[in-house]
Amino acid sequence: MKIINKKINEIIPYHNNPRINDGAVNHVASSIKEFGFKVPIVIDDSNVIVTGHTRLKAALKLGLEEVPCIKANDLTPAQIKAFRIADNKTSDFAIWDFPLLDIELAELKEMDFDYDFGFEDNNFEPGTIEEQSKLDELEPKIVKCPHCGEEFDTRETET
Repeated sequence: MKIINKKINEIIPYHNNPRINDGAVNHVASSIKEFGFKVPIVIDDSNVIVTGHTRLKAALKLGLEEVPCIKANDLTPAQIKAFRIADNKTSDFAIWDFPLLDIELAELKEMDFDYDFGFEDNNFEPGTIEEQSKLDELEPKIVKCPHCGEEFDTRETET
C-alpha cells in the first residue's frame, strides 16, 4: 500500500455518494487540524473518491492544497462500489462502552488535553435500548453441560 499526495483539485467526489456527511465535516476538520491527516483518502485510477468524501470536504475547509491518498487499483469496479458502502456501514455495528469512554475522557482531562469529541459532559449511559441490547449481546451466555461438564457459549447456537 503506497500513500501518495494528490493536489486537492485533482480529486473527484463520487457522483453517487450515498452518504450525507456535512454534519461531520467540522469534526473531521478539527481532527485533521489537531492530529494531522492520518487517514488517507482512497481513490480509484481516475482519482474518483472510493472512501474519504468527508476528509476531502474537511481538507477544503482547512485550505489544504494536497492530501494523502491511496489508490485502490487492486479492486474491481464491483469491489470499489461495495467497498464504498461497506466502509461507511461497518461503523454502524460498533457501539460505545460508555463507562470505559468516561474513563478515557477523564484521563484526557487530567492530562490537560482539551478537545471536543462531540460528547456531552462525561456522564454516559447507553443512549438507547438498542445500544443496551447490543451491549447485552456481547456478554457471554455460558452454560455448562450437566452430563460432561463442557461449557458452551449459547450465542453461537441461537438464531
